[in-house]
Amino acid sequence: MDRRELAGFLRGRRERITPADVGLPAGPRRRTPGLRREEVAQLAFISTEYYTRLEQARGPRPSREVLAGLARALRLSDAERDHLHHLAGAPSGSPAGPSREVPLSILDLLRRLPHTAAIVLSATYEVIAWNGLAAALLEDFSPLPRRERNLLRRAYLAPPSRERPLYDPFDAEAFARAAARRLRAAASRCPDDGEVATLVGDLLSGSAEFARLWAAHDVHPEPTLLKTVNHPLIGPITLNCTFLDIPDQDQQIVLYTVEPGSPAEQALRLLSVIGTQRMDIPG
Repeated sequence: MDRRELAGFLRGRRERITPADVGLPAGPRRRTPGLRREEVAQLAFISTEYYTRLEQARGPRPSREVLAGLARALRLSDAERDHLHHLAGAPSGSPAGPSREVPLSILDLLRRLPHTAAIVLSATYEVIAWNGLAAALLEDFSPLPRRERNLLRRAYLAPPSRERPLYDPFDAEAFARAAARRLRAAASRCPDDGEVATLVGDLLSGSAEFARLWAAHDVHPEPTLLKTVNHPLIGPITLNCTFLDIPDQDQQIVLYTVEPGSPAEQALRLLSVIGTQRMDIPG
């Protein structure tokens, strides 16, 4: 790993991209050209501190997932992507396990859906991308470690006293069944992937219900067309739920929409204004 060259390459590519190129507002008092470090970190789904250390030539060797996120955030060409991997001392070949690299076109789509909450799930039900309305509706995934972004772990292994469940009790069971079936299909496609094996092992040992579903060998998820999110500020919101496959990546886009003119539409509009701020904390 060539830390000094990697730092210069990242800094140079960051400075050549404008906020408009990635759908961000320019804002006032932008003293340097290009994106800010925290903006690149946000687009790459890594911490600002970690990215800063990379630009200062004192960070650890980036993982394949981090490099994919940086290449996506910095709009690198294929040649630049290969160069990034070379500087980081990491092979640029395709990973053996489920892909966590979200296509740039899909990320652009998420940003262009201001009135639709949208997330992207990997084959193992890890939330790997989301837009602002999804963060306001479900949860701000950005500060969570990867393990806590996995919806299967949340469904089967999270303690029942969670302060903010992702789904209400009426559809949690249906979601858990569908996710377990999709994971079995993913495990058959990636039999040698360590992360998939660890996830399955943790779920089998930690949840009798998951073990029962796993033993059934079902791989066709049940359709789930409605979700009810019990938001702590707005209350219950029932939404239409649409799954769109990204076949080349073995990923899914989940779109949460509402009927025009419904109370749920008013709730989503309010959430788009509130964002992820906590209004339930006394000042």
